[in-house]
Amino acid sequence: MEETEEEKKDEADYKRLHSFPLIRHSDMPEEMRIETMELCVTACEKHATNNESAAKMIKETMDKKFGSSWHVVIGEGFGFEITHEVKNLLYMFFGGSLAVCVWKCS
Repeated sequence: MEETEEEKKDEADYKRLHSFPLIRHSDMPEEMRIETMELCVTACEKHATNNESAAKMIKETMDKKFGSSWHVVIGEGFGFEITHEVKNLLYMFFGGSLAVCVWKCS
């Protein structure tokens, strides 16, 4: 079956609507949160088909920029309980259903 023009338009609207980052929770300072959010968006767009590579890119960049011991989880269906340093947590959604959690643990 061929997609109709309406279905193509609906899919394009969905992608446009969900192409911005949605912060679920963060206790990072404003400047750090913005940098981390932009890094996550860049990594997820660059490695759209490989969440492991995106997570590795985010972790390595965060380690260089803000010191070591950063952890990153990217996926669509996961649960977690973590311990993190205060002012070092970002939990966001991107692309509709992709969740990204970045935290630092000493």
